[in-house]
Amino acid sequence: MSEPVFPKVELRILDFWAQDRTFEASVSGDEEFVFYDGPPFANGLPHYGHLLTGYIKDAVPRYQTMRGKRVERRFGWDCHGLPAEVDAEKQLGITGKADILQLGIGAFNAATRESVLRYAREWEQYVTRQARWVDFAGGYKTLDVDYMESVLWAFKTLHDKGLVYEGHQVLAYCWRCETPLSATETKMDDTYRDRRDPALTVAFPLETGEKALVWTTTPWTLPGNQALAVGPDLDYAVAELDGERYVVGRDAVPEGATVVEVFKGRELVGRRYVPPFDFVEGDFRILAAGFVDAGEGTGIVHLAPAFGEDDHEVCAAAGIAPVMTVDERTRFTALVPPFEGLQVFEANGPIIDDLRASGLVHRHESYVHSYPHCWRCDTPLVYKAVSSWFVAVTKVRDRMVELNKEITWVPGHIGEGQFGKWLEGARDWSISRNRFWGTPIPVWKSDDPAYPRLDVYGSVEELERDFGTQVTDLHRPYIDELTRPNPDDPTGRSTMRRVPEVLDCWFESGSMPYAQAHYPFENRKWFESHYPGDFIVEYTAQTRGWFYTLHVLATALFDRPAFRTALVHGTLLSDDGRKMSKSLSNYPDVYEMFDRYGSDAMRWMLLSSPVMRGGDMAVSEQAVRDAVRQVLMPLWSVWSFYSLYAGGRETESDHPLDRYALAKTDRLVADVTARMDTFDLSGACGLVRTFLDVLTNWYVRRSRTRFWAGDPQALGTLHSVLEVLTRVMAPLAPLVTEEIWKCLTGGRSVHLTPFPRPRRGDDDLVTAMDEVREVCSAALALRKAAGLRVRLPLPRLTVATPAFARLAPFVALIEQEVNVKEVVLTGDLGEVSEQVLTVVPRVLGPRLGPDVQRVIKAVRAGDWAADGGVVTAGGVELLPGEYELRSVAADADHSAAIPDGVLVLDVAVTPELLLEGVARDLIRAVQQARREAGFEVADRVRVRIEGGEEVAAAVAAHRDLIAAETLADEVCHVPGESVVARAER
Repeated sequence: MSEPVFPKVELRILDFWAQDRTFEASVSGDEEFVFYDGPPFANGLPHYGHLLTGYIKDAVPRYQTMRGKRVERRFGWDCHGLPAEVDAEKQLGITGKADILQLGIGAFNAATRESVLRYAREWEQYVTRQARWVDFAGGYKTLDVDYMESVLWAFKTLHDKGLVYEGHQVLAYCWRCETPLSATETKMDDTYRDRRDPALTVAFPLETGEKALVWTTTPWTLPGNQALAVGPDLDYAVAELDGERYVVGRDAVPEGATVVEVFKGRELVGRRYVPPFDFVEGDFRILAAGFVDAGEGTGIVHLAPAFGEDDHEVCAAAGIAPVMTVDERTRFTALVPPFEGLQVFEANGPIIDDLRASGLVHRHESYVHSYPHCWRCDTPLVYKAVSSWFVAVTKVRDRMVELNKEITWVPGHIGEGQFGKWLEGARDWSISRNRFWGTPIPVWKSDDPAYPRLDVYGSVEELERDFGTQVTDLHRPYIDELTRPNPDDPTGRSTMRRVPEVLDCWFESGSMPYAQAHYPFENRKWFESHYPGDFIVEYTAQTRGWFYTLHVLATALFDRPAFRTALVHGTLLSDDGRKMSKSLSNYPDVYEMFDRYGSDAMRWMLLSSPVMRGGDMAVSEQAVRDAVRQVLMPLWSVWSFYSLYAGGRETESDHPLDRYALAKTDRLVADVTARMDTFDLSGACGLVRTFLDVLTNWYVRRSRTRFWAGDPQALGTLHSVLEVLTRVMAPLAPLVTEEIWKCLTGGRSVHLTPFPRPRRGDDDLVTAMDEVREVCSAALALRKAAGLRVRLPLPRLTVATPAFARLAPFVALIEQEVNVKEVVLTGDLGEVSEQVLTVVPRVLGPRLGPDVQRVIKAVRAGDWAADGGVVTAGGVELLPGEYELRSVAADADHSAAIPDGVLVLDVAVTPELLLEGVARDLIRAVQQARREAGFEVADRVRVRIEGGEEVAAAVAAHRDLIAAETLADEVCHVPGESVVARAER
């Protein structure tokens, strides 16, 4: 059988699946395993992150299907929100809300609707090529009316429970998109990056004559200054420098200044000061604030409550209302005439110049710091007081923490660590966006404050009832056109109008479990039986994204978790350790990898990697090649080897190698099942790789002569092992195992078969044979270290171990593998080694106190004994853990340690052994000549060997051995200067 081209094999299997409708056939059974497929953003092409997550989303359901579960896999599309809008703006050649309003909301949303699914075909091709089984036809889209209606229901239900409110808070704000963002969105990966900003120390004149030194990296907020803050319990100083007196934190006294007075911050509280600008009115006092850090800046903080969350809270407690100095684009308004129309970052320079002209700049530097950017448009954010709708997360936070304990996290530390800590500090969630394309906030308000009224709608039926018209599209602008007279206005002049905001797209994706089923309007029974989901998976940043929003809404709406198990994988990086970037071209193209190595190689590389345990991992082409070399090729080679002799299926065998192979396979089944049941896919991959090494480099290699002879027991054993192995590997390498299993059995599909269950219990044999393998491996390592090739026989191998009786039945096997004339087994380690005792003072010390030194001296002097498992030193009995007792070989150069024992290799080479080694070298040369001449394995040949006297002597002494090993009817020697072996008919 020729060497496989795995991509061609895979394409053939993909065609078979499509024609056979294998996936559809696999979705069967009564017991369900509920898998939630998180929706990707529909307006972007898939990348490596989707590839990794997709492989996990396929492997786990495949495994559960083979365990007899019914696993539905609906694909979903996240169609709303900033990702879609920003992409549509680029396509339309416009920027910002003003351009959108000029174009018209209807036209903009129509263009966005058209663009969001333009990559659907590419996604389907990508997902199909990676051999991921998913239901595209029955998938869901967050833009569908049914999905959106369920989201409206969720909002109204939360409102009815008192868990939704409208408030005015300082939030992260994208001035390019002109909308606030939630804390979740500012904590996504890559939202923070280094930015260079001015660092300014400004002098604020105090009413008492000194100047307070204030440090800020946002000079643009100084026109909005309304107070200063100090830490009441921190130390401050009055320091004199160049005739001026400054008030500053004790640890931030300027270099060269003389400290005049030291006092606590509380003594500054209440003092008045002169602000650097007079655009805002107020009494400008110093306030106490717990957040002030003596280790940063000058220990005095300027407060602009319109632009800082802490500023806002401290000022609100002091009765200071924020004054907004910028518009929605964060350009200064007419309230600040000198800088009117300047965007705040552009205004930093002119503001600093103005302050310098006023003599208020004490120090001006630049400052590089990690700064948040918009997760969709990459604009540096500002913090700005805005009106927003919030989910009152803080009201259910304690319950969220409790319900988190019911979730199984993989890796386990995520639950109490990354996710748990995020829950403990969770704040109210800003869910409204001042945008256009999304599920509308279903709130209508009276347009006359004299007759206030607020209505919240949770269904299309409620909207149609109150507004008297059919509702077929819940998007803007159509939903905005629904108005009606205010029922609470006796004058009849005021109108109920919808608030303009739309919902955060993360609110929509967090609604996926019920919205995909149009709950509660349909499928109520179905939803109740599918909630919580059994399994979800995403990368680590989703602990603050989708995992979090799912958990918030599940707790608030249903008082239960949204999912039972969450697998959290790490982040993939380029092979240079940086984030993968299309512009940098620093990662291998996915389709090139598919075409060169196949999807199964990519799958194995990713599923077996540390990224599965939450760590980051660099993707390289070499890692994909390694998956082919270390896993797929060994599997295929065994199948190819078997196919040369195929015919036997008898698995009852008394041969120890056959029994070992079958028992080892059963242990693999048990161990992989345990790993897969706990969603440890990388652990399962590691077990399979280790097993493949045993199968190819031990069982098949040690059994080759039996295969050549057509031994039905050997062939039947290998058939049984391969059949079970392909089922074990099916979720982890679904395409290659499908090809092998179908050829091996003639069946329909390995993925329609049950996952194997262990049947045999020959653990003693497995233990013994594994010990044999360890002995052989250690002995061969000694050979290599001594420069003695394996084909050169050696006189003796001595193995000293308490387990020598278990090795006795396999002496002949060890002799053949290590190529020694004799294997000596002994249980007396003293014959080949001596025991060395080492005490552990940190363990022994607490028990013995000062006597520990006496014991240490006794050990050094050799005054110790080990008898029957009891170790004494200096007359003191040592307890387990207080000492280490190990065997050290007497012949260090030719000995090696094995578990609980030592082996010694006799490396003396006699002339007879030397000739036999030459004969075995000749056998290898003849076998190579047979292959080059095109002989079949069973063909008989005549052999001619050219060479000198040593070769002639080796042929004469071992002619029968050479003939038997090479299937030669005749072996003759021809004198020659160099060794040449020829095989002829």
